[in-house]
Amino acid sequence: MRRAFFLVPALLASATFPAVAEEAGRYALEKSPTGYVRMDTQTGEMSICEERGGQLVCKLAADERAAFQDELDRLQAKLTGLEQRLAAVENSPVLKPQNLLPTEEEFQRSLGYMERFFRKFLDIVREADKESGTPEKT
Repeated sequence: MRRAFFLVPALLASATFPAVAEEAGRYALEKSPTGYVRMDTQTGEMSICEERGGQLVCKLAADERAAFQDELDRLQAKLTGLEQRLAAVENSPVLKPQNLLPTEEEFQRSLGYMERFFRKFLDIVREADKESGTPEKT
């Protein structure tokens, strides 16, 4: 039983090493005349790197930068469109506070509808009570 207790952590630890090893080998670095070229072996993206102050500083390659800029432009156009739609909704006369409440005439008319509905409903209930023989309550 004790052996199994110690084997489980060892098996779990060995299972994570391939993932770490794969991540460590993900990038390939090649020397170039101006510095280094770094390639992501999983995605194929390439970056141009230079050594500055003892550190490796990488920039996107020109074609990747163009693709990145295209995506930024697309998202900016989408954002501008959404902002314009939001402004149109916010400036809509329908949403103005003075248009949210009914006028006095509309309020009185709706009260009249409700009163008529309630009276008709009570008439129906009274008629049903008469048919079933239940005495009317006052």
